[in-house]
Amino acid sequence: MIPSPAPTGQSAAVRAARRQAVSVAVATGLYGISVGALAVAAGLNIWQTQLLSMVMFTGGSQFALVGVIGAGGLGGAAVASAALLGGRNLLYAVQLGPLLGLRGWRRLLGAHLTIDESTAVALAQPTARPDARRAGFWWAGAGVWVCWNALTLMGTLAGDAMGDPKAWGLDAAAAAAFLGLLWPRLAARRAQATAALAVGIALVTSPWLTPGLPVLASALAALAVGLWPGRAHSGADQEGSP
Repeated sequence: MIPSPAPTGQSAAVRAARRQAVSVAVATGLYGISVGALAVAAGLNIWQTQLLSMVMFTGGSQFALVGVIGAGGLGGAAVASAALLGGRNLLYAVQLGPLLGLRGWRRLLGAHLTIDESTAVALAQPTARPDARRAGFWWAGAGVWVCWNALTLMGTLAGDAMGDPKAWGLDAAAAAAFLGLLWPRLAARRAQATAALAVGIALVTSPWLTPGLPVLASALAALAVGLWPGRAHSGADQEGSP
């Protein structure tokens, strides 16, 4: 009698989730080099940069914080910008909470590893394979944390040795990284409208406001698009979003 293939199939799904998680972790970790170099240019030392990368551990927030500080912005504006961008992880937690079902210290660890990549890999797995979804979350979250911090350290060491990163064009790395992360998310018309409005607000306010505040002002774009008259009667986007 041939054994049931269910366990083998289940293991294959978990292995596939792990492979996907590792590839995502390595690709994402490469951005850490820019964070490290920019942090040194902004005046942080190696230990401060590593602590920031280990504890904050959300790339968009780190780029925002370092970018505002490097541009001479106030600490309050830097923290507010970082917190605004990091707030999206709360929405991820709402999705992942029932799936992971964590308790105690595992819940705290899971909260720390709830980022774009761990959420994406977990939710990309088949709904019938909760073990694959959990494996995708943990492997992606832990993998990104290890790769990100290792490459952040490389960036701080390289940035400290090369001198002024502006001479190498690294002062534009934060904006380029943001654009690279954002571009795949602009398929829906609503996302495109939000991005266009945010860019317009930032361009108008940047000459007049302290660095960091235009980012906060641009956040009003999402609210404006969400409250646009007639949105409730427009049905779905062309892409089928509700």
